[in-house]
Amino acid sequence: MATVVDDLLPLAAPAPRAADGLWFGKDLSTPEPLPQAAIEQAVALMRSGRLHRYGEQGKGYPEPSLLEQEYARYVGSKYCVAVSSCGAAMFLALKALGVKPGDKVLTSTFTLAPVPGAIAHAAAQAVLVETTAKFVTDLADLERKAATSGARVFLLSHMRGHITDLQAVREICDRHGVAIVEDCAHTMGAQWDGQHTGTWGKVGCYSAQTYKHINSGEGGLLVTDDDDVAAQAILMSGSYMMYDQHILKPAPEVFERWKYITPNFSMRMSNLAAALLRPQIAMLADRGTRWNHIYAQLARELSLCVHIHIPQRHPKEAFVASSIQFTLDLHAAQIERFLRECALRGLYIKWFGSVAPVAFTSNYGHWHYLGETPALPQSDGVLSQLLDLRTPLSLTDDDCRLIGRIVLAACDIAASA
Repeated sequence: MATVVDDLLPLAAPAPRAADGLWFGKDLSTPEPLPQAAIEQAVALMRSGRLHRYGEQGKGYPEPSLLEQEYARYVGSKYCVAVSSCGAAMFLALKALGVKPGDKVLTSTFTLAPVPGAIAHAAAQAVLVETTAKFVTDLADLERKAATSGARVFLLSHMRGHITDLQAVREICDRHGVAIVEDCAHTMGAQWDGQHTGTWGKVGCYSAQTYKHINSGEGGLLVTDDDDVAAQAILMSGSYMMYDQHILKPAPEVFERWKYITPNFSMRMSNLAAALLRPQIAMLADRGTRWNHIYAQLARELSLCVHIHIPQRHPKEAFVASSIQFTLDLHAAQIERFLRECALRGLYIKWFGSVAPVAFTSNYGHWHYLGETPALPQSDGVLSQLLDLRTPLSLTDDDCRLIGRIVLAACDIAASA
């Protein structure tokens, strides 16, 4: 029987299909189910009603404090602060590092809207650093802008899991007195030269949104070895002076420096989100292996197309590929045709060169709140041909081969258009 809600939904027209009969049709945004241990703990919490992480009375430590301890141990960091999102973590990092309204902050051109959004939230001014054809930061442009912009923070995005040479970034930033904040939304579990991303600078920020490596629907983690940054992040996230309920916390005298002058932005993580996340930390290694297998299969299939280029990964980059990106060497109208042909075969691919922002894909030209930006011809060239395919863990080898066939067929049609 139809419900009231069902009656309000429009009837979906059958999707048009290509004449060659190729059809994929899977929803690439479908996540894995949550582990049973997470579900049981969440149910127990709901029965207790204690979903807020802080309590004025009671014993023991709340779920986020346990998560912080476990995640800090996992990446090798002194402190971890669990917050409401990765965007919140980036904003708190900027504030804790002393970014004031009007200050300049270096950041990546290849990134997603929450990164410049965190800079705008801090009322600062973004200074965009060029991206290379390997989808990482142009180190020469970083050197120039670190030396000349006056910025004292670099909010570095490891966008879609592509990791810049972090040793080189740290040397450049140290030379010019620039603090590094790493956006690791797409690199949880990834490393550069044996060291976890997020631990190369002052602060690392991670995501627990549904489409990331661990899933609580929404959530973020901030890691740091700096006592003052940690104390401020705890206070700003909204501890209501109950910071003793954190297992990992600076000494009391550090909080004394900050507790009367630090605002509460109410960005803490809930008990429920942390309970969902804790069992998933132990699953990161297995998920990484499975994701990278899918990436390797797709890279092999897509590379059969003469118009597609997939950058070779650096040997020091131990990446976790929850998606795959490639350059399509066609002009804009042909890329639009390629995307339509893929859609006719039930395959959803995103394009960073689109005139308008679409879903989780946008580029710096869409963020008008940044104001006028200088010419960035290298980034424009990269983004204009950069395509993006989500790789859920449910993809099989047969799925990867089918995706390859669809991409080849769509590419042949688009190239001849």
